[in-house]
Amino acid sequence: MSLRQKLLLMFSLTVIVSVATVGWTVSMRVRKVFDQLYQQQTAQLVNQFQSELDQRAKGVADTLSSVAGSERMLRISQEVALTGESGAYVTDAGSFAHENHLDYLEIVGADGNIISSSQWPARFGYHEPAIDGPPGHSFLKLEDMPDGGVSVGLFAVRKVGNSESGVTLVGGRSLDQASVSELPLPPGTSLYFYGSEDVSSSGSLNGPPDKLLNASAFQGVVQRVRASGAPASSIIYITRDRADSVNATAIPLKSDKGQVLAVVVIATARRGMVEVQNHIRSIAFGIASGGILFAIAASLWIASRVSRPIEELAAVSESVAAGQWDAQVKIERRWLGKDEISVLQESYNHMTGQLVSQRDKLVQTERVAAWRELARRLAHELKNPLFPLQLTVENLIRARQLDQGEFDEVFQESTRTLGMEIANLKTIIGRFSDFSRMPKPEFDRIDACEAMRRVFTLYSAASQEHGSHIQFKLDLPGRTILISADAELLHRALSNLVLNAMDSMEDMDTDGILNLSVFMTGAKVFMRIADSGKGMSAEERDRIFTPYYTTKEFGTGLGLAIVQSVVADHHGTISVESSEGRGSAFMIEFPAAPGEEETA
Repeated sequence: MSLRQKLLLMFSLTVIVSVATVGWTVSMRVRKVFDQLYQQQTAQLVNQFQSELDQRAKGVADTLSSVAGSERMLRISQEVALTGESGAYVTDAGSFAHENHLDYLEIVGADGNIISSSQWPARFGYHEPAIDGPPGHSFLKLEDMPDGGVSVGLFAVRKVGNSESGVTLVGGRSLDQASVSELPLPPGTSLYFYGSEDVSSSGSLNGPPDKLLNASAFQGVVQRVRASGAPASSIIYITRDRADSVNATAIPLKSDKGQVLAVVVIATARRGMVEVQNHIRSIAFGIASGGILFAIAASLWIASRVSRPIEELAAVSESVAAGQWDAQVKIERRWLGKDEISVLQESYNHMTGQLVSQRDKLVQTERVAAWRELARRLAHELKNPLFPLQLTVENLIRARQLDQGEFDEVFQESTRTLGMEIANLKTIIGRFSDFSRMPKPEFDRIDACEAMRRVFTLYSAASQEHGSHIQFKLDLPGRTILISADAELLHRALSNLVLNAMDSMEDMDTDGILNLSVFMTGAKVFMRIADSGKGMSAEERDRIFTPYYTTKEFGTGLGLAIVQSVVADHHGTISVESSEGRGSAFMIEFPAAPGEEETA
């Protein structure tokens, strides 16, 4: 993923997360505010309903007291008490109820039996349990009706006269749709009355009545209130549209004994809150869309200001890493003036310029040092054979004064010495010449195992012929391992390593062991030559591949330098592990030939 894409993704996610967080927070805050308003409005309605209920209870009690204190009712009470006959008054409860706007009225005798009932005349002679309670207050009661139904009413009990054995009145008004419809309701609020079984409602919600005035949707919360006897609240979804949902609060209406006789549900529409939340959501989506467009524009602008110069800087860095040290970054003129990117580009160009300058100086210094070292080594190497040559020539000059026989003897010895030293000079010059003009490798697919086996066969046989105490060991896999190499140059490099290993074990008191092995790991081929010789110190190990460095008395110090040059020309590396007294191990690493890794 490019920097431009990362910036676009980062900006877009930042905008989306920020807008979503703000939108969610505001939406939750709006919901909390609306819930508080709903609670306050519901509490006011509950108080209003309770106040209305109290007023109606007082009205029932006052009306019943008025009926009990009327002259006609006092006369009926006296006649019943004197004669004990009540059959003549069976229909009087109906007339009293009609005159005083009571839905229920029963005249009960001193024995507790009904003398007259306005709502159910046939109950004459039945016992009325309501008179057993303490008189003087209003209460809720279920009243059986002639049609077999049960209605809920607000009742009161009053004694007629002062005699304890006189007539008692039990009367009240019903609580139903007609009674609750008289309560004033704010817009968006509905009041539902659940009696024993039937449901009635008043008021209306905002919206189509066929969808919203569905009183049966509240059966669940009503059943909870009836089961627990405590108020309950719930969100009711009348349709699939959230705007058609309501906050419902159910309040139980109980008898004196705590029995839930009816439930009043106050439903407040949530349409206003849902519409506000949808509006906030729409604004959030709009802001998010605008933010994403802004993020795209910002990422493009930043790409032109930041990412593109950085990409160019990275490309130039790759060129420098590939060896093109004089690569420069193109610096464009900024309309806002010089900034950090411009400073970075200028600093980078200055750095590459310094690198080129330092490289040139370093190359010159290395060349001078190399020529000085070459001159020193040549002087050292040539000095050894020149000194015997000088002595031999001086001996010949002195021998010229001797007689012929002695001169011939000195002459023969001197010419033999001259020939040996001249041959030594040729050898030294040949080695320097070989190092100075190393041939370029001619690559071919060869078997690394076969190259190591060739070296093993050559030098193990030669070692046995000369009676050497060195034991050769060969460890090869049972298959070919192909590499791209020049067979002759690789043979020379391996031979040089084997000869050095044999030299390091030549003067040891114990038998030496020389291990030659080839193995492959992944796409890398390893050729290892390890000896049990005297090993090297840390300083010798660090300088072992330096040209003209040698630990041998008559060495030129070019053997391992040539080996390293051959390995480098084959795109490989060579390393050494050694410690004094524990031998040395040279490890050559070559890349496998193309296609060889898959067959490994």
